[in-house]
Amino acid sequence: MVAISPTVEAAVADIPDGATILVGGFGTAGQPVELLEALVRGGASGLTIVNNNAGNGEVGLAALIAAGRVRKIICSFPRQHDSHHFDAAYRAGAIELELVPQGNLAERIRAAGAGIGAFFTPTGYGTPLAEGKEVREIDGRHYVLELPIRADFALIKAHVADEAGNLTYRKTARNFGPVMATAATTTIAQVSQVVPRGGIDPENVVTPGIFVDRVVVPATATEPHHEEDQ
Repeated sequence: MVAISPTVEAAVADIPDGATILVGGFGTAGQPVELLEALVRGGASGLTIVNNNAGNGEVGLAALIAAGRVRKIICSFPRQHDSHHFDAAYRAGAIELELVPQGNLAERIRAAGAGIGAFFTPTGYGTPLAEGKEVREIDGRHYVLELPIRADFALIKAHVADEAGNLTYRKTARNFGPVMATAATTTIAQVSQVVPRGGIDPENVVTPGIFVDRVVVPATATEPHHEEDQ
């Protein structure tokens, strides 16, 4: 049964030190900024974060890194023009980085949700990313064995939820959220609104409520222009 949390602080209150957290978003599009900033205020530390990026500017994931709460980040695109908090922490040896090609990242998360023990992919073969991993030749092509990425929590951003936890997404905000929701023990979704059961056409549901544990509508939230225009 999905729980409707009264505040973002209440939604993340039980996330402990050392948790592994899947964080939705592609850059700022679909990043659950309000949940992440509530996590900053909550004080959990030593976190392992899985995200496509490593934070933008001063808010959300960047704020969590700036506060020194992230021990390790698993991502495919750690550096961009405004990733200065990650850059500083990495250069200081204060954060560990596991670099994962973007397709592998998505598939490793999807594999966890689908109950797949591991999979072979050609991506990364013959590069430092394959060091220490099993490799195999299949039909004349070389592959690398990759393991699923499971997490204690997933923090995602959707557009609308119903009272059963079914989710729809807005435009480019529909990126890693759907697969991440399936791969965590507890999935927490911040949304723009909650509608009654039956308020979402079943044909439009992207993430079924069976994968969602908590839903929260932030008191204040601003949609990034990525989600307004694309």
